[in-house]
Amino acid sequence: MNNTSIKVLVVGCGNMGASHAFAYQLLDGFEICGIVSTGKSKEVLNEKLGGGFPLYSDYTLALAETQPDAVCISTYPDTHEQFCIQALEAGCHVFIEKPIADTVEGAERVVAAAQKADKKVVVGYILRHHPSWAKFVEIAQELGKPLVMRMNLNQQSHGFMWDVHRNLMKSLSPIVDCGVHYIDVMCQMTRSKPVRVSAIGARMTNDIPATNYNYGQLQIHFEDGSVGWYEAGWGPMMSETAFFVKDVIGPKGCVSIVAKDAGAAGKSDNVDSHTKTESLRWHHADIDASNEFTRPDEWIDLQDEPDHQELCNREQRYFLKAIQENLDLTDHLADAVNSLKVAFACDESVRTGEMVRLG
Repeated sequence: MNNTSIKVLVVGCGNMGASHAFAYQLLDGFEICGIVSTGKSKEVLNEKLGGGFPLYSDYTLALAETQPDAVCISTYPDTHEQFCIQALEAGCHVFIEKPIADTVEGAERVVAAAQKADKKVVVGYILRHHPSWAKFVEIAQELGKPLVMRMNLNQQSHGFMWDVHRNLMKSLSPIVDCGVHYIDVMCQMTRSKPVRVSAIGARMTNDIPATNYNYGQLQIHFEDGSVGWYEAGWGPMMSETAFFVKDVIGPKGCVSIVAKDAGAAGKSDNVDSHTKTESLRWHHADIDASNEFTRPDEWIDLQDEPDHQELCNREQRYFLKAIQENLDLTDHLADAVNSLKVAFACDESVRTGEMVRLG
């Protein structure tokens, strides 16, 4: 493809959709050709972008009328599969927020549709574009095996964010929606195959479907002996004590994200705090004959600490690069399906009370 602007249809105007739209407006190479949402968020976003964009409530109509080169899908997960396949069949490249679909089978259908259409599908794994998270993974890979990985993201959501989380829980649990990010990180750290999972969950509110739960904790066992846990809870009842844990231990030491500001009280439902690292603390396990440590802890403060909007900008630069340079996204999509498969196995474990073995 030449370097003429890629016409992109923005579908979904919430937090992520708006951030991606701002990225398209900022970056050379993209041109927004329409904005789609079922409610008033499209008018709000249109105004923030300076106005003048075609607005639609109907996705199918928008796709037909705007004839985009690409579609950005940031709607609720239960629409992801349908909207993505529709876009691919219309000859569009797709940027889609995670998860790629709300079932494993749906995710596999999206990948098959992308292959058939010979179009690019980039999934919004935002942590892969954060230099400090990349460094976190890199150091974890130097700690030896097995690894013990401990992570969580509990959110004391209220106001608008509680509306968002309740809507998400109409189709997915927190450990599936958020968990795919951290399962993906654990798989990068171990470069090993998850072999079995177990998980627990609790429903602490009547504001969500009776079949779902708003707190969950999962455990993953890897083929190389590594283990990891992740917990996620949403709602006004959630504790802000130890809601931000990002810690990896190996035979040679440990590395932790120490986010003194982002991990402070009152920040758990602030989207910037979800990716913020601030500092990495690298502890070395080397000891002398007296069992005393021989090396001090290292504090790594990367100067490149992008905020949430800049991370979205970087995601869209990658999307642009994938289209313009015809990048092979086979592994990218395989990883997206794999992390979703593990997350749904964890969801199954919550519902059955049994450990689930992965094929």
